[in-house]
This record gives sequence, C-alpha cells and structure tokens, in this order.
Amino acid sequence: MIRECIDACLACVEACEACATACLAEPHLDIMRACVRLDRDCADVCALTARLLMRGSDLHMQACALCAEACEACAAECGQHEHDHCQRCAEACRQCAEVCRKMAA
Repeated sequence: MIRECIDACLACVEACEACATACLAEPHLDIMRACVRLDRDCADVCALTARLLMRGSDLHMQACALCAEACEACAAECGQHEHDHCQRCAEACRQCAEVCRKMAA
C-alpha cells in the first residue's frame, strides 16, 4: 500500500507540473490562474507526502490526509477545463486522493 501511494503521489506531481506549465501557455491565462495555483500546491504536497512515505515518517498519515485534500481541490478545478492536460491532471489527482485517503485512515 505504501508503494502504491508513493507511485500515485509521484504520478500526480508529474501531471500537476505538466498541467501548470501548459496552463501558462494558454491564450486566456486569466481563466487558468486558479488551476495553476492549485497545480503547484498539489504538486508540492504530493512531493512532500511521497518523501515522508519513503522515509517512513511518523507524519505520513497526516501528510496523506492533506495530500488527499489538495488532490481533491486540484481535481475539482482541473476537471472544469476541457484541455487535455487539465483532464489528465484531474484524473491523476483523483487517483492519488483515493489512495491517500486509504493511507490516512
């Protein structure tokens, strides 16, 4: 279960970073600002969570709970946009949130 969560977190980091970069290139950046902010926050929380899991930190359950919240918020925002990068990000976030919720329980 720990390996699955680490993998989901790292996949989410990659999807969020790619989405944020692609959003910055969109012609209507003003519409994408919230998406970029949440992408960056989610990527950072997912990266931290993966590192805490890798080292067997006693804080991993709290990190997983926070990660699930960040992923759910990012998925909700990205899911509103039709861009492929947003849809891929939303899916990675939903998968990560699901695994992190299980780890946090």
